[in-house]
Amino acid sequence: MKYFFILGSNPTLSLAELASVFSDGRLALAQTNIATLETDTEIKADLLYRIGGTIKFGLIYDELTTPRPQDILKAAAIFAKPEKTETKFYFGISFYGKAKINLKVLGMEFKKLLKLEGISSRWVISREPTLSSVVVEQNKLTTAKGAEIVIIQFDKKLLIGKTLAVQPFKELSFRDYGRPARDDRSGMLPPKLAQIMINLALPPFRKGGRGAYSSPYEGEDKGEVTILDPFCGSGTIVTEAMLMGHTNIIGSDISPRAVDDTKKNIAWTEKNYEIQNTKYKILTLDASQITKQIQPNSIDAIITEPYLGPQRGGFDRSKIVKDLERLYEKSLMEFKKILKPDGRIVMVWPVFSGQFKSIFINPSLAGLKIINPIPDNLQKNIFLKLTDRETIVYGREEQKVWREIVVLEK
Repeated sequence: MKYFFILGSNPTLSLAELASVFSDGRLALAQTNIATLETDTEIKADLLYRIGGTIKFGLIYDELTTPRPQDILKAAAIFAKPEKTETKFYFGISFYGKAKINLKVLGMEFKKLLKLEGISSRWVISREPTLSSVVVEQNKLTTAKGAEIVIIQFDKKLLIGKTLAVQPFKELSFRDYGRPARDDRSGMLPPKLAQIMINLALPPFRKGGRGAYSSPYEGEDKGEVTILDPFCGSGTIVTEAMLMGHTNIIGSDISPRAVDDTKKNIAWTEKNYEIQNTKYKILTLDASQITKQIQPNSIDAIITEPYLGPQRGGFDRSKIVKDLERLYEKSLMEFKKILKPDGRIVMVWPVFSGQFKSIFINPSLAGLKIINPIPDNLQKNIFLKLTDRETIVYGREEQKVWREIVVLEK
């Protein structure tokens, strides 16, 4: 089977997440923001509830060498037609590529094809050649009542497939803005970035490593791991880990307010999502002294966004950089002691926008090693953007402080 993934705003980070989750599959880049995956195992339909970097995902049914409308229609008719429907059937067409394809002709011809079989339909259109996740969701194009036909140009081929799911944007927004405790002044980690970081830290099929917390494939069993967020803030990583199926979670922060916020958000998450059987500890604890309460070699993964420095107003960058480097160095020394031999750390470091260039921090790694999260076969791909130290920078143009995603191993 071959699947497609429409990647998010940072394709490099999105691809890194997919490479971690599907480390046994054959991953390729079809375009800057589109990945394909070949695998012998069926992927679960609820995948996008557990990965944060993909906007759409679906199954590729056919590959064509010519863009002729009749060939595309013939291929699409096999998988996009409903067997029967008592209500109006909704369909849409999205084309990702530069080839000359008349979507208006395709849409009208597919509508005629459905009419000949007695199926009343509505063609969902957009001003853009691709339908947004919102349009797909609102028109139920991933249900039995509809279909989104996806055409992807890849080299000299056209990949023809159907969308299986879109990113649950309503859920993500609800968890971001609906939770009771938020601290905008300290900075808020988006839930989808928390999901990406968790997936980077815990690759399900890592060779010689631990079992998966929850396999993306049908019929696979769960494994059990212990994760830690030592700068838990308002608890985004803790609560997202709970929703992703983790049952052993530790959160800690030096701030009593942050600990209280995390507890409130955990209670809110448990109530709204009916989560049970999660074993968690929330501690008031300095990350640079974490071995006082956490045993050596007991943690499978440390996933965290520490204090990144001031987010607003004027500040002395050189002083902030030195202070953060000292904090991170002390913390990394402690993290190494409590991490299991095959454990991973996924950590955010700040990148400050300077007048002429970005300013990175350079803490001592305490003997830990930075890991390139991109598969070997794709590391030289021109579409991907890594820093000189093989990390990924995440942010928006208007931000003063960007995030550098750093993956470390013991």
